[in-house]
Amino acid sequence: MLPTLTVVIILLFVLVLVYFWLYRPWQLHWGATEDEIAAALPGDEIVLKPSFNATRAVTIHAPPTGIFPWIVQIGINRAGWYSYDLLDNLGHKSAETLLPQFQVPQPGDLVPMSPDGRQGIWVKAFERDRWMLWWDRTGDTSWVWVIVPQDGLSCRLITRVRMKYSWLSWAAPFNVLVEFFDLPMMRKCLYGIKRRAEALTTASWPKN
Repeated sequence: MLPTLTVVIILLFVLVLVYFWLYRPWQLHWGATEDEIAAALPGDEIVLKPSFNATRAVTIHAPPTGIFPWIVQIGINRAGWYSYDLLDNLGHKSAETLLPQFQVPQPGDLVPMSPDGRQGIWVKAFERDRWMLWWDRTGDTSWVWVIVPQDGLSCRLITRVRMKYSWLSWAAPFNVLVEFFDLPMMRKCLYGIKRRAEALTTASWPKN
């Protein structure tokens, strides 16, 4: 029988291989096509050599005007993140309706991510009903949402997060969370936007 320490080392080595060869490529590109992954998106120039470069996407059966408003109002103490509310919205249920008070974004607005509403990411630029770009104001993080119309009422919602890790800063624990747990939260968020946008679009269709 191999010594316990040797077994542990082998298991850790296998886990690392599985993570970097299988799980990480999948989680960085969940739902996105090869063309979407390769496409240049607004904000790519902010983080030139990212440690984390994730492009995810989902198809939403709604027009851009039915999708963009849900993105605009994201944030703690706002509409929430449409994800796991116990973890990312202080236990409060994410909004199921559009909130008019958050529908007029401006560059420099804070998208709150902390319980006190003072920490988060900032709006850098946007084109209404087309894309919205957030960043950390230092050039280490960018996060863009892009709406690409398809045929009929369908759109592709593409989101890209680019981060440069700094393991010697206060953000190191957050980097670990992003690296290993970002996909479950992001997947839930994308599906949350999809469900809300499609429900609102269906409700607005004329009844025969």
